[in-house]
Amino acid sequence: MAARKSRTAKLPIEIQIVPSGEPDFFGAPPLIQGENPADYQALLKRVSVAVRPRDFLDEIWVRDIVDLYWEMLRLRRLKAGLLNASMGDGLRAVLGSLRSTGSSSLTTEALVQSWLNGSPDSRKKVEQSLAAAGFSMDVVAAAALSKKLDEFERIDVMITRAEARRNNALREIDRHRATLGAALRAAVDDAEDAEFTDVETHAGANGAAQ
Repeated sequence: MAARKSRTAKLPIEIQIVPSGEPDFFGAPPLIQGENPADYQALLKRVSVAVRPRDFLDEIWVRDIVDLYWEMLRLRRLKAGLLNASMGDGLRAVLGSLRSTGSSSLTTEALVQSWLNGSPDSRKKVEQSLAAAGFSMDVVAAAALSKKLDEFERIDVMITRAEARRNNALREIDRHRATLGAALRAAVDDAEDAEFTDVETHAGANGAAQ
């Protein structure tokens, strides 16, 4: 009796297609002035190493993930930049509310401008004025934030949407790989079934010949 080959399930060999370089049809990285192309390429490399794209569709989704994550980083930097740019308004509002300073509006404005220009004396005077009222720079940042709250909320919405699109791209990679894995397993099973049928046919023919 012919020995029957074991039908132990076999997992397909993982297919990995590592791109030799950034394809031209992806175009230039979506950078704005002041952003470092080397930082973008480093992020692309790290994501590619983590995801290990196996085919062209994976490469597309990897690029989407990198671009969306880069957009999120940019928006967070813009939030910090917006807050820093508004600190003068926040300081102006806080100093204007302090009755103990005895400063006229002109003097307060001059102090704010000097503080914005980085004058050490002005920064020291501002810290002393805030400390005398029991305040800190956190109060100034809160006052600045309150003046740009609508802008911050819109940026947060944009960040949330970018995160959702990035997560969708990650899910597409998982779905694509699951479909590919299922197709490969089905192909292996079909090949094994055909092989078993061929073995059994030959075994039956040999038995009849004897």
